[in-house]
Amino acid sequence: MRRIVITGTPGSGKTTLARQIADRLGLPHIELAAHYWCPNWQPCPPTTFAAQLRTCLATDAWVIDGLYHKELTWARADTLIWLDYPLHIVLTRLLRRTIRQIITQERLWGGPNRETWRRAFFSRDSLVWSALFGHHRRRRRDQRRLKQPTYAHLAVIRLRTPAQADRWLATVAPARTAVCNTRRLLWRSR
Repeated sequence: MRRIVITGTPGSGKTTLARQIADRLGLPHIELAAHYWCPNWQPCPPTTFAAQLRTCLATDAWVIDGLYHKELTWARADTLIWLDYPLHIVLTRLLRRTIRQIITQERLWGGPNRETWRRAFFSRDSLVWSALFGHHRRRRRDQRRLKQPTYAHLAVIRLRTPAQADRWLATVAPARTAVCNTRRLLWRSR
């Protein structure tokens, strides 16, 4: 596992799991939403986003999460982790996260973007509506996509509950960064 892509319905925990895996394996984490969204919730120009994505994918190892440009990310990945949770789990997580982001006015992706009630529940970009009405369609589409010969190279890990994801993550051996970090600390202290 050197090039890992994590997919799933919005709110399934892709970014959280990606960070955990990246930390454990000592790999860079790439959150596609952070590259996609510009200030004032404007999508990044398609050519700019595609160029940024190709630059990220050209590196030797990474953990990517997000639903953008699956044809590029899946083709370059060696491992696909699919958070295929039931809709009620995804919606509960998504609603909890969205309400927290609205109340705290958390800045999203390091920019000025902040979640609002209107955007979260009444816009065409609503992740809540996307999860609610797209969950089953996205699942069927991903199942069909994974059967294509183009993606036969992928090691697919399909996790159907958060508990199953936690058990799987516990089996991922941490990278041997402790020795490197110790050496770096020793070198700095000299």
